Amino acid sequence: MSVLAPIHHQQQRVGFKHVLIATDFSDASLRALAYAIAMARRHSSALSIVHAIPPEPREPIPLEPLPRELNRRRLDAEQEMKNLGEEVEIEDLNHQALLEPGRVWDVIGSVIQRESVDLLVMGTHGRGGLKKLALGSVAEQILRLAPCPVLTIGPRVAPAGSGPIDFRRILFATDFGSAANKAFPYALSLAEDYQAKLVLLHMVPLMAFADLGPAAYGPSCYAAVEYTNWQRATRDESMSKLKKLIPPGADLAAEPEYIAAMDFLPEGILQTATAHQIDLIVMGANRTSSPRIAAHTPWALTHEILCQAKCPVLTCAA
Repeated sequence: MSVLAPIHHQQQRVGFKHVLIATDFSDASLRALAYAIAMARRHSSALSIVHAIPPEPREPIPLEPLPRELNRRRLDAEQEMKNLGEEVEIEDLNHQALLEPGRVWDVIGSVIQRESVDLLVMGTHGRGGLKKLALGSVAEQILRLAPCPVLTIGPRVAPAGSGPIDFRRILFATDFGSAANKAFPYALSLAEDYQAKLVLLHMVPLMAFADLGPAAYGPSCYAAVEYTNWQRATRDESMSKLKKLIPPGADLAAEPEYIAAMDFLPEGILQTATAHQIDLIVMGANRTSSPRIAAHTPWALTHEILCQAKCPVLTCAA
């Protein structure tokens, strides 16, 4: 069966009944909170704000938990959460603030499962570059392991403001894999809900001349012709796959735009987003079941998009 087949049976609207925002009280988290509030209002969602209180350093002799009045980390977190509640207006929302001890992913994963969260929002400052990401990144760990979609607000995204957000142009970037298949219903449903222009993109990986086979070792003109033919056939195949993604009866405000381009990743996705003035990028992310692997696997493409995109990025792991 084609990998595209499951998509045709998912024409129902997807919604967000419970939005979770993970905060460390940084400026990046505050910017992400504005988007979480806007999404919760748009979808009439419950809103949870969670902060993971870092565990105490290991002691050579196990100690009893500190009483609340002596636990400086908890007291500081409680004050930060109180200050946050005074800075934002969320009285109209069904909301709760959660302070829980533990490692970040352990806390977030537990809250997602316990509260039936169906959208996680987080901000990222993008500092440290790829080296830091490869050595261990909480953000990457969350993106890989979260069972629900994750909306990431990168450092180049404009502040959401206090009003509603308006996704007028949505870019769905796909490699036709299982993670992209999982992400597509969200791209389609959000495009229908916001009456947005939907742009579907497949970046065709560039092929080295050596992969052309015997033509690569013949006269250069033969290799060029063979390469041109391969480009044309590959683009045509990609365009056909993209067009098959839209199910019959899709309630879109405008005809979707299909792009099959050949460029380096992630530059091609970012350039397309800029050229088409995209307000939201939707894409898949490859899942791993191991938190340790998730925190140490280099993930250059997704990391670069999250850090460089001028709009929010919604990812679904599979």
